[in-house]
Amino acid sequence: MPAPRILFVKLSSLGDVVHHLPAVTDLAERLPDAHLGWAVEEAYAELVALHPAISEAIPVSLRGIRRDPLSAAPWKRLASARRAMGRGHWDYVVDTQGLLKSALIARFASGSAFGLDAASAREGLASRFYDVKIFVPRALHAVERNRRLVGQVFGYVPRGVARYGLSRPASPPAWAPQDRYAVMLHAASREAKRWPDERWVDLARRLADEGSAIVIPGGTDAERAAAARLAAAVPGAIAAPPMGLAEAAALLGHAYAVAGVDTGLTHLAVALGVPTVGIYCATDPGLTGLHGGAHAVNVGGRGEIPSVDAVAAALAAAASGE
Repeated sequence: MPAPRILFVKLSSLGDVVHHLPAVTDLAERLPDAHLGWAVEEAYAELVALHPAISEAIPVSLRGIRRDPLSAAPWKRLASARRAMGRGHWDYVVDTQGLLKSALIARFASGSAFGLDAASAREGLASRFYDVKIFVPRALHAVERNRRLVGQVFGYVPRGVARYGLSRPASPPAWAPQDRYAVMLHAASREAKRWPDERWVDLARRLADEGSAIVIPGGTDAERAAAARLAAAVPGAIAAPPMGLAEAAALLGHAYAVAGVDTGLTHLAVALGVPTVGIYCATDPGLTGLHGGAHAVNVGGRGEIPSVDAVAAALAAAASGE
């Protein structure tokens, strides 16, 4: 029999995309000859392609349309994605996102559509668009929900620690410190997720006193301005220049440690095997926190802003793997 052709649909955001990688690793071990494709937002297509089991990353331009709905370019790119999905002759189309938008995108593809049932999906209406609807408990961590869903589609039970399947890029960015450095991911999508600036400065000074260079990235202009203010308060710290996702992966992959709030790049650091501490101030790490063994440590929680001492101790524990 020919090898199965399987298309995953997990569009965004960065953290959600990273959380699906272990499910890909699980399936690739069980079906090593399968052709695996992934429909994903354009911004994350280069990350998806880094997984060695993914043969085809199909960029989808929904965010481009939302940013500029009157422009013809993103609509043309969406039409191109639809054609690519339609001619794929997929045996399985598996939507692990469970949103109405992802369910509709999944219908672009030929082949039977699998997804979460109404009780399991983030948006229950999405389940109406699947040929096969599967129950997965909502109380599981997002990584394990993805693994459990894919396992049920293909008839196995995922076992062991989640493995993301990514290899770190060969070298850090040319501008990065040549010696040991830590990365601090201070920027968050909501103010409530942010850790106070004075605590970042305190933590950075402690790590600098221990001999680590400090790199502080930011995605938007405002985030980079905030990174520059933080770096100015720490001798020798670097505010990172603008970066694409591949360059950010190279920076994170060669750090000795990463501390970050609840944001996608913090999850990417875990996926790259870097000792990482997730600082949670407004969300529940039990459902969407760092997930990946002893090198990933969560501190804080909803309404629990962690102290600098707690984060420093967690970084030491993550770096030691204990």
